[in-house]
Amino acid sequence: TDSCNWKMNSTVWIVDSYEEALAKNIVIVSFGLVINFINGMLVVTFFSNPMFSRDSRYILYIHLVINDMLMICISVTLYVLTYASQLVNASLCYTLVFLGTTTFMITPLNLAGMAIERFIAICKPLHHAQICTPERTYIFICLLWVIGVIPSLADIIILLSVQPISLFRSTVLCYTFSLFPTKHHKDRITASQVICMSLVWIILIYTYCRVLFTAGKAISKGSANKARSTILLHGVQLLLCMLSYITPVMDMFVFPFFPVLRTKITFFNYLITNIMPRLLSPLIYGVRDQRFLKQMKEIFACKIILVKIVPSKL
Repeated sequence: TDSCNWKMNSTVWIVDSYEEALAKNIVIVSFGLVINFINGMLVVTFFSNPMFSRDSRYILYIHLVINDMLMICISVTLYVLTYASQLVNASLCYTLVFLGTTTFMITPLNLAGMAIERFIAICKPLHHAQICTPERTYIFICLLWVIGVIPSLADIIILLSVQPISLFRSTVLCYTFSLFPTKHHKDRITASQVICMSLVWIILIYTYCRVLFTAGKAISKGSANKARSTILLHGVQLLLCMLSYITPVMDMFVFPFFPVLRTKITFFNYLITNIMPRLLSPLIYGVRDQRFLKQMKEIFACKIILVKIVPSKL
């Protein structure tokens, strides 16, 4: 019917009432706007002071923020799009999914890079300036995007090998299981997820243990302890990101017991695994880092004062 939005699993169609669908979309869009507003403030702060662009730690951080902003935009657009139209233009859908998958893959890799930078800063401080230069940091970021694009590109290549190119001129259900239904895609997804997450966890655990060991014998324990807590927060953020990998398994066990609540469970899973982890990034650096926080307060305090003064003069 026109007053309802439909969600589908492999065997049954499930309907959301108009009010429920509207409420879900308002919640998701609101969270997306709030997160991107906060992250936008961080981006403005970064580019307002040249000091930050010369520090590899801040470069990696702001790249993570910008990547999260892109991912939020794409993810929220896909979410609303699936409610707005049952069938979507294939080219648009594949483009959004391609970009969304790429940005999602980059997040844990960026966290690993940030953990390595902190490890070098604490455990090899004499070599940090030579190893973690801005130029090398930008090269590392380019490498992240190459690695992030490869799985999505592999999906498209596999798809073109089994489907005619005319597929991209058709309309499709804009869901991953519908776009990439073959066993080859499932194998690719499983392999890339296992390899990527295993590598990132090994890096995080190794760097955390080394920083923990260094903090125990350091003369100045403050910076080492701060780096240790930062890496630990990276681990928490990564754990939240990993929840999206186990969501299909959770769905497999939960949906048979609560089939009527399928769309509510899917909405809750999406909110927890895709939206909420993006709120952690501002807390890890934007609020905890005193230099960054001070600069941000100065910028936006000045803007608020100007907004108040200028109208009063007029």
